[in-house]
Amino acid sequence: MKVLLTGGRGMLARSIRSAWSDKNAELVAVGRSDVDLTDARATREMLERIGPDVIVHTAAKVGGIAANLGDQSSFLMENLLIDSSVMKGAFDLGVKNFVYIGSSCMYPKDFRQPLVESDVLAAPLEPTNEGYAIAKIAGARYCGYLSAQFDVDYKVVVPSNLYGPDDDYSLAHGHLVAAAIRKAHDAKRTGARSIDVWGDGTARREFTYVGDVSQWIATALPSLSSWPSLMNLGFGQDHSVLDYYRYALEVVEYDCELVTDPSKPAGMQMKLMDSTQAKRFGWAPSMGMVEGMRVAYARFLASEGRSKG
Repeated sequence: MKVLLTGGRGMLARSIRSAWSDKNAELVAVGRSDVDLTDARATREMLERIGPDVIVHTAAKVGGIAANLGDQSSFLMENLLIDSSVMKGAFDLGVKNFVYIGSSCMYPKDFRQPLVESDVLAAPLEPTNEGYAIAKIAGARYCGYLSAQFDVDYKVVVPSNLYGPDDDYSLAHGHLVAAAIRKAHDAKRTGARSIDVWGDGTARREFTYVGDVSQWIATALPSLSSWPSLMNLGFGQDHSVLDYYRYALEVVEYDCELVTDPSKPAGMQMKLMDSTQAKRFGWAPSMGMVEGMRVAYARFLASEGRSKG
């Protein structure tokens, strides 16, 4: 069996490659330098060349609140193009097994907690990342339509926000945990007395260690046909934005003031998912928040050292 992994240089795909242990399945990872997934013809040629039996589709244009707000059109259209190229190409070529990585952004703004899979499209979306969310919902729906109409298993897993080694620590594109680590690191390096925090700090987020998700995917993939059409993968506990910044300061071993800015957008107030369905298939995340952030920060320091060496 041959498994194709898209987004091969992203955080989740790198972690899946590290976790992969199935000697009976060849894992082939492709990244942006291998093929432009917004190009349908090039994507189809890549799929024909590799001939996968299963595709795990992690590739996407992603970013934090600032990036999404500044370029909603690109987040919508590039993700639609990526997904249409990969999914339609795969289906047309007879690939019957497909895992689509969704996003918790697919869920409504400030809806009931915890969020269950049937809540998708139950109410309006969070405006700060609406473009990205619409694209991911379209991809998830297409998987559902194909599975319902034809003899294929195109399944959707919806991880919570992820963090861990190989995260994007740029302040323009990084998500909350990575941004908090980066800001805490920079504050320690410069001796800053304060760190700016968007919003009032009370918004709550669920983050799951990327290694827990990748290990589960690598282990549970053989049972793909019995998965529900859409399934949440979350740690099961959320924390406030200020909590994550406090954890970051603890991890980098520094202390300074956290200055909130309520004039800046903070996104959804709460976004905690119910992952009960996934537990039937062995989902049991174990990495604690501070422990996982320590692992991520150690990798960040190592990469910083290499870049300067």
